[in-house]
Amino acid sequence: QTLFEGKAKALSSKNSQGKFDILASHANFITIIEKEPIFVLTDKNEKIEFKFSTAIVSNNSNTVLVFAEPTTV
Repeated sequence: QTLFEGKAKALSSKNSQGKFDILASHANFITIIEKEPIFVLTDKNEKIEFKFSTAIVSNNSNTVLVFAEPTTV
């Protein structure tokens, strides 16, 4: 199921190393998020919060994908 698809200014969360933001032109990146919210700042400055027990966040060539269990925390 797709929960969000569109342009965004930023994706923010926290992994085992600490807080991070993925912005435009960010280096390719992959991480695991456990029991931390994921925030998306849309191109219309709307902040959307997603909660999952575990998620994988991948950024490749300015495309961010989040893979998560369908259940929320």
